[in-house]
Amino acid sequence: MNISSQLSLTAQMNPMKEAYLFEGESKTYAELNAAVNAFASGLEKMGVTKGDHVAILLGNSPYFIVAMYGAARLGATVIPVNPIYTPDEISYIVNDGDVKAIVTLDLLVPLFEKLHHYLPKVESYIICETPQGQEKSKDLPVEQLTVFQKMKSFTSILGAGSYQYEGPDLHEDDVAIILYTSGTTGKPKGAMLTHKNLYRNAKDVADFLKVNESDRVIATLPMFHVFCLTVALNAPLMNGATVIIVPRFSPQHIFEITKKHEATVFAGVPTMYNFLLQHEGVDVEDLSSLRLCISGGASMPVALLKNFEKKFNVIISEGYGLSEAAPVTCFNPLDRPRKAGSIGTSIVNVENKVVNELGEEVAVGEVGELIVCGPNVMKGYYNMPEETAYTIKEGWLYTGDMAKMDDEGYFYIVDRKKDMIIVGGYNVYPREVEEVLYNHPSVIEVAVVGVPDANLGEAVKCFIVTKETITEEELITYCREYLAKYKLPSSIEFLDELPKNTTGKILRRALKEKLGV
Repeated sequence: MNISSQLSLTAQMNPMKEAYLFEGESKTYAELNAAVNAFASGLEKMGVTKGDHVAILLGNSPYFIVAMYGAARLGATVIPVNPIYTPDEISYIVNDGDVKAIVTLDLLVPLFEKLHHYLPKVESYIICETPQGQEKSKDLPVEQLTVFQKMKSFTSILGAGSYQYEGPDLHEDDVAIILYTSGTTGKPKGAMLTHKNLYRNAKDVADFLKVNESDRVIATLPMFHVFCLTVALNAPLMNGATVIIVPRFSPQHIFEITKKHEATVFAGVPTMYNFLLQHEGVDVEDLSSLRLCISGGASMPVALLKNFEKKFNVIISEGYGLSEAAPVTCFNPLDRPRKAGSIGTSIVNVENKVVNELGEEVAVGEVGELIVCGPNVMKGYYNMPEETAYTIKEGWLYTGDMAKMDDEGYFYIVDRKKDMIIVGGYNVYPREVEEVLYNHPSVIEVAVVGVPDANLGEAVKCFIVTKETITEEELITYCREYLAKYKLPSSIEFLDELPKNTTGKILRRALKEKLGV
């Protein structure tokens, strides 16, 4: 079984159930499955075969779902790419990933007109018309473009395909998708996820969160990101729920969409919850239909979690995952009290443990590296055997995250191993300092990084966004009440906003680059 065959099964069992809502229109599971068949068949007629690599550079839209599931049904390997990446970033991924066909928006055609000479392995381009209501290109004659050897519109691909298409036999260990990591150190690495990885994690997540046919799940996180891909797209479709596709995050729009469509599940990163909480003039009843909120992508400050839950009367279940694990490994359980600040317990079929530098499990409460084992762990990095061997040892995926476990099996992320600050020989985890500052009523956002110090090796520097004017001295004095001396900020810089990636995750890396460290 894989996500594509599961979609077919759902379409057979419940054909008239709404699969998704998008910009006021909806499609049933039967209609979605037919479109997936047609796209897969159309790709095949273009010369794409099982094992070929297809890149998708699209925002949140039905195009993304049909293209991804269609390529998977054909047995091709999908490579989702952030469409706002720079030309250099796109070229690297497309070439490193041996991409044969690209599915993208008409808005990006001018970019590929300039790039296609540098993408020698790409044979076909499939162009999607920009969805109504979004910025459109001006009178682009897609059907008449002759710049590329092969260029087709999305509509023509569907029209060339068969709604009754039956794809080739797929093996569970075939690579279904390659997710390129953000490349925090060196070039991005392509994590190879198999059909088994995707299916098992989506199914386990859907069951763990009790997603069912009555649910209406908001997908506003980027679909090319693994968090949305599994939690807000594959998992809902796995259990026959309806996906509400939201092209881009806007607090006001989320309130409106939730109320209008009576959404039941919202998945977001902490920054999104912060924006929703800070949004003025909101009726808390606008989110009253939600039975569950899910947070991931970064650690959620405890103060933010508690304030959001108190204001909107909805539980946030924080979880944990990474691209290499398809991605979810932990979630706070729904059948017993969740623990603020914890990423929860291991989901079914997945085992997490905390180890020291020798790979030995540490005692309860001690900090070590979090490692993961299960059917969700990637096959390896594409064309990087040494990196794969370093990351996966004896079946265990080494996450690079520092964590601890309590006596009830709940895990807590302390920080990224590489983000740890060493002040005079003492370990300082940025999140601990951030948690204290988030509790200050004047603070909206905070990020902590280590900077060189001639005497102590490193010192703690904070970047802060505030609601009102407050001095550096006042905040450091506040921190003295809650932090040991060596953990205190040595300096605080006030910004209008913190740098974030496309999912809203705060980028400490960008702040370090700003400082030249």
